[in-house]
Amino acid sequence: MAVHWFPGHMHKALKEMQEALSTVDILIEVLDARLPYSSENPEIARLRGDKPCLKIFNKSDLADPELTAEWQAHLEQDRSIKTYTTSLEDKGNTKHIIELIRQTCAAKNKSIKNITAMIIGIPNVGKSTIVNILADRVIAKTGNEAGVTKNQQRINLGSGIVLLDTPGVLWPKFLNPNSGYRLGISGAVKDTALEYDDIGFFAADYLIKAYPEYLKTRFKLDHIPDTEIEFLESAAKTRGAIMTGGRVNLHKICELLIGEFRTGKLGPVSLETPAMIEAELAEVARIAEKKAADKLKRKERFKDGSLTPDKHDRKEVRTKKRGEQSARDKARQQEINKQKKKRR
Repeated sequence: MAVHWFPGHMHKALKEMQEALSTVDILIEVLDARLPYSSENPEIARLRGDKPCLKIFNKSDLADPELTAEWQAHLEQDRSIKTYTTSLEDKGNTKHIIELIRQTCAAKNKSIKNITAMIIGIPNVGKSTIVNILADRVIAKTGNEAGVTKNQQRINLGSGIVLLDTPGVLWPKFLNPNSGYRLGISGAVKDTALEYDDIGFFAADYLIKAYPEYLKTRFKLDHIPDTEIEFLESAAKTRGAIMTGGRVNLHKICELLIGEFRTGKLGPVSLETPAMIEAELAEVARIAEKKAADKLKRKERFKDGSLTPDKHDRKEVRTKKRGEQSARDKARQQEINKQKKKRR
């Protein structure tokens, strides 16, 4: 099942963000350090142009540090992008964002004095907590669930910086279906819009290959099985996720696995790498190209009035018969007209 969640308030918020983007000097995008690509809003990236962008890798304490550094280097190949890592526990580190805003804008325009910055991010990425730290007071409502902030608000940070806070939004369609699963695992998608079994199987399949030792330690296993279902069954036994009759409660063990990822109990884990995303996007492009080609073939067949050679032959026969019948009707009408003239 594909993961999808785009309620009405997100559609409205995304439209308002797009309208306001031209009025801001710098864009601050809060990413989940564990899934930097999947938590990046493609709609904003498309409209941003060369406007300076500061990408904040939040929850970096929960992410694989080597992969975080790899992602930072990858994103900063774009000269208009700067990256910075933060965690929800280190307020001092987060406060440094204000200085980074000044430095980034000064590099673009040294004469700039008053700065308008827009901060965006997916739901449940920790954006509201960052806003409260920057403002030194509780401005934005926070919560360990998706979709807490619902409206834009302007916040004066002092020293000539105004911050435009925006609701956490996703986008209408995940072109890469794997990104949908990763967003579901991270908590960016409301739990009521998910099937825990689906995202649990996806997470297990990735984790047994990328971080087998973490799973082995956390779930007290002698070895890591080769498949996700075998792992989930083994983990369920050590965690008591067993139903009456000894059957494995897959929903419960998937819920436990996702919960431990979200809280960092598994260890510092990242769900994607630049190379992985490059391969996935190539596959997405291949599938899209095949669909387009198949659609074109269907149109061409429809124009021919046939989906198979046999039907095409039958159509030619019908066309020939209709032509012959039309000729006979025309000849008959001509004969009738001649008879009428003779009678006159």
